[in-house]
Amino acid sequence: MYSFFKLNDPFRLIGIGIYMLLLTIAYFLLNQFPITNPQLIWMLLGERLGDGHYLYQDIIDDIGPLSAGFFTLVDFLFGRSRLAYEIIGRLLVTFQILYWNARLIKFRAFDDNTYLPAIIMAALFHFSFDMLALSPALLGSCFLILALGQLFSQTVLQKETSESTLLIGIYAGLATGFHPNYILFLPYMIFTGIAISSFTFRQLMLSLVGYFLPLLLISVFYFWNDGLEEALQIWPLTFLTEKYLYQSLTDWLILGIFPVALAILGYFMAAVLKGSTINQQKQRQLVILWLLFSAAEFFIIKKQAAYQLVILIPGLTYLITQFFLHVKREILAKACFFLLVLGLPMLTWWYWQMRIPNSEYFVKATDTEYPDDIMVVGDDLSPYLQSNLGGPFLNYQLSRLYLDQERNLREKARLFQMLQKDKSKLVLDPNGDFEKILKQYPALEIQYKKTSPGVFELK
Repeated sequence: MYSFFKLNDPFRLIGIGIYMLLLTIAYFLLNQFPITNPQLIWMLLGERLGDGHYLYQDIIDDIGPLSAGFFTLVDFLFGRSRLAYEIIGRLLVTFQILYWNARLIKFRAFDDNTYLPAIIMAALFHFSFDMLALSPALLGSCFLILALGQLFSQTVLQKETSESTLLIGIYAGLATGFHPNYILFLPYMIFTGIAISSFTFRQLMLSLVGYFLPLLLISVFYFWNDGLEEALQIWPLTFLTEKYLYQSLTDWLILGIFPVALAILGYFMAAVLKGSTINQQKQRQLVILWLLFSAAEFFIIKKQAAYQLVILIPGLTYLITQFFLHVKREILAKACFFLLVLGLPMLTWWYWQMRIPNSEYFVKATDTEYPDDIMVVGDDLSPYLQSNLGGPFLNYQLSRLYLDQERNLREKARLFQMLQKDKSKLVLDPNGDFEKILKQYPALEIQYKKTSPGVFELK
């Protein structure tokens, strides 16, 4: 299997497809993972937006506007289908695998053209089940890898290319529109463009124009729909909320120590023990900085879950491939290859299965029957499993931060209109946040009756 993918033959991509297909079938036939809290939120958001509501104006959540639009399209086509999320996610993963391997071959990242990066990347995506499913991080990473591919092209082209520098900015801007945490790749683009790709001032300005163009169009959309003020008020709060620690760094370290060790060895072999061309040195610098900026992203993410790690995969793939190309002992190379390609998916599947009973990452099933339209002002999303989202408070931590702000008369009126626009039949208020709102708005208070502690019904 190791020798099969090491050869330079496009038909090896068929093997990648078979590998992905077999693991997908195994995932579906074995014990499937329950729905996660973020995944349920994305489904609820798609439903709500499909009913004619707007993000920020009518729904408070920290998702990127472009991802919100994509989830609306998925809901329109497939409804609340987990299978659709799994299939679309794997299609996006396959795209990234094929694209990244093709870029590495085209720009001579290694001395030998090989399809090892494709199988290694496919294995790394099986680090966690949620890295394979549709998510804002996966959507945004598709555009970031396109931007990285354009940066790689700058290491081999000997003339100024306006099209390439413009595309770098556009792809990075689109990624930020899908996943706001990817805003960290703006300084990455600027630094690597100047220090490694030797951007001229004209190229730098062109890439910056490309970056802000998608964000400007998003702003125009909200301005056109009278929601720009709400967007500018809520969006900065997404970086100030408390974290949802769905998975621990210890879990990631236990499962990731082997591929990270291979990546470190790969870097050492390529940078110290083996000579490289100037272009390859630049490419290696791009990858190392990519990994550093990707790691910095985890200081600002608010949902600490493995699906956020997809941004690390292109860089790790590059370095691990260096290990397999430069290791001298064939037996060692084959042993490490099988541990990575077969051992990692099996180990991680078993490990995350063992974490299901005590994990807050998954939505716990409930036997309680709820109306079709409810609003939960809290972190427990289980009532939404059989109900629709009513009201604006989808992301509880962000909603609480939004509610705690000081408001003038105009902002109070806006909050009242937000709650009046689509009143929920039932409100679950375990922390008393909704009760505080009712005391501030007597006109709203007379519309609800408290039936039990933390439970309000519409009269």
